[in-house]
Amino acid sequence: MSSQRTMDQERAAAAWNAIDAVNKESEDFKKKYAGWVRSAPADVMTNGLGQTLAFMLAKGKGKDTEAPSLLYRHLSEWVCPKMEWGQASLLEKLIEPDSKSDVYRRAMTEALAYLVWLKRFAEAVLPEVADVGE
Repeated sequence: MSSQRTMDQERAAAAWNAIDAVNKESEDFKKKYAGWVRSAPADVMTNGLGQTLAFMLAKGKGKDTEAPSLLYRHLSEWVCPKMEWGQASLLEKLIEPDSKSDVYRRAMTEALAYLVWLKRFAEAVLPEVADVGE
């Protein structure tokens, strides 16, 4: 039997680690993060990955002490290496002048696949969610 993980298993493991770390934070922070994770997939589908990431950065002021910024970091830490961008800022890579639409779509697909796991684990482990606008 092969010990090599599938991509989906890798996503699940990374998402579990991210949610496990969030679960060590305050109740208020956990609720806010859960709210952001819950709404993120729909936001990406409605507004696009770039606009959703920009909104997260704006609301989180770029501080990991804010739930949207931490979610942005989790997405960057997962998607950028999968796109062979190293440890970069996901939004910065998406808006580079030479960025092509197929690359954008691949990054969005990977972000959505990762968000599925984050959302499921957040629903399982974190407390009831707070509204994103809080």
